Parts: sequence; structure tokens; C-alpha cells
Amino acid sequence: MKKDLPAFLIKWLGFTALLFAIHYYIFISFFSELSLYFPLWAIYTFNAALVLLVFLIVRVQMARGYTKTYNLFLILTISKMALAIVFLLPLFAGKAENAVVDVINFFIPYFLFLGFEIFQLNIFFKKEETN
Repeated sequence: MKKDLPAFLIKWLGFTALLFAIHYYIFISFFSELSLYFPLWAIYTFNAALVLLVFLIVRVQMARGYTKTYNLFLILTISKMALAIVFLLPLFAGKAENAVVDVINFFIPYFLFLGFEIFQLNIFFKKEETN
């Protein structure tokens, strides 16, 4: 477990930096006149931290011998969705002038991070099954 963690952290950090750089470039190039309620760095910090937290919780529980890791992942994913709604509450309360743009700027990285998380956990689960 310990030898896989640095590899995951490098992939996680690289994915986050690359995705942020692409998103920032696209936003600045094409939509610079729009003002966002949430800055892009806050969106990426939130999503990246949740992915790291979910991945670490699943790995630690699996190392402790917890056998229902898929159920745990589902519960954590639903919790992540609830936290995303809480994060976006100011937009739903009407405090942003471009709420649709803010929601799109949040959910595109959210789903890309979710895909990354599922892909990395799938790799981890396959390695654990072979051991």
C-alpha cells in the first residue's frame, strides 16, 4: 500500500495541474469578460481535496481488512455530491451574476475528477485482488 501512494499522488497532482491549466487557459482566452463567484482555484482545490480524501479513506479501510469497499466508495461518492451542493449554495441563493457559467465551471471538473478517482480506484482494486 505504501509504495502505491506516491505514484497515486504524482498522478493526482499532475492531473489536477494539467486540468487546471487547460481550464484556466480556455476561460481566460474565451470568457475573460465574465466574472465568477467562485475562482477556478477554489473549485479545483475543493474537487482535488475530495478526490484525495475519498481515495485515502478507501485505501485505509481496505488495508484494515474492510471487505465492503465498493459500498464505502458509494457512500463517500454520495457524500461528495452533498458537499458539492453545499459548496454551490451561494449560486442557488442567487448571489452570483452568472450562475450558469459558475455551475458549468464547477461540474465539468467535478465529473472529470470523479472519472479520475474511479479509474485510480479500479487500478487499486485490481492490484489488491491479485495479492
